[in-house]
Amino acid sequence: MVLAETPELPPELTPDRIFTSWTPDPAALVVVAVLGTAYWLGVRRLRAGGESWSTARTAAFFGGLATIALVTMSFLGVYADALFWARAVQNTTLLMIAPLLLAIGAPLSLLVRSAPQQLAERTTTCIRSKPAQLLTFPGVVTALLVGVPFALYLTPLYELTLRSSVIDAAMRGMLVFAGFVYFWTRLRVDPTPRDDPHVVSFGISLAEVIFDGVLGLVLWLGPLRAPHYYEALARTWGPSLRTDQIIAAGVVWIGGDLAGLPFLGTLMRQWKRDDAAEAAEIDRALDAQQEEQPDEPAASSGLWWEDDPILAERFRR
Repeated sequence: MVLAETPELPPELTPDRIFTSWTPDPAALVVVAVLGTAYWLGVRRLRAGGESWSTARTAAFFGGLATIALVTMSFLGVYADALFWARAVQNTTLLMIAPLLLAIGAPLSLLVRSAPQQLAERTTTCIRSKPAQLLTFPGVVTALLVGVPFALYLTPLYELTLRSSVIDAAMRGMLVFAGFVYFWTRLRVDPTPRDDPHVVSFGISLAEVIFDGVLGLVLWLGPLRAPHYYEALARTWGPSLRTDQIIAAGVVWIGGDLAGLPFLGTLMRQWKRDDAAEAAEIDRALDAQQEEQPDEPAASSGLWWEDDPILAERFRR
């Protein structure tokens, strides 16, 4: 692995370069192309067999891939090695936005339904396996979601991602993976190894909000990150190193929380829908029991109004 000794400084970032600056990212291109092709072939195979697949899920998945391509190859990719705030926007998007869209696309469900039987069975077995249950344990999911950004920004790993394209690509992949595991297991659009209560999901989300704030404060008030690298750039335009890091701290803190709002809204709707389905199931069971034993009085729970003949009849109804 070769680290860049002399970093190259891109031209000054101007409003027009926000829209005209692009750079190829081979690793991102390969990942987006492979995943996009596999997903599209799965949809085609499913529909060719007469089964339907949600257009909205397809749009969400390809939206996630487009987001990965955008933040790695647009001006954010061009200036990610020169401006701390640009890299912070890139990392936050790869952790909180792209994985959410990918998870909504339900790629595992598509794989199970469209793949040959042997591959589908292996996928289902893998999802239900002990290692998968351990990986998706709430504590592990929280450690992934919170620990990856802390390890990135508060260790020498951050400067390594600036100097090595290989380490940078691996770190981007890790961000997407950590985010996907989080949204996959919390939204439960796809089959998951565990069936944790929704309150656990809100607990993990609360931890993410708290640790985003802590990390933001550390970046805001703490020492400069990778100072030797940024000083070697000798950048004469844009914000100072300290101001640049303060802006990045705001992106990590506030941007991360704002990016999580759509997920919280989706989680609330899902929680409400699951509660309604559970209540309907209980009502059906009670109705079936009443039909089987219409003349049998309801068992008393010891409440005083059940002894009143009028109120007891209303209670049974």
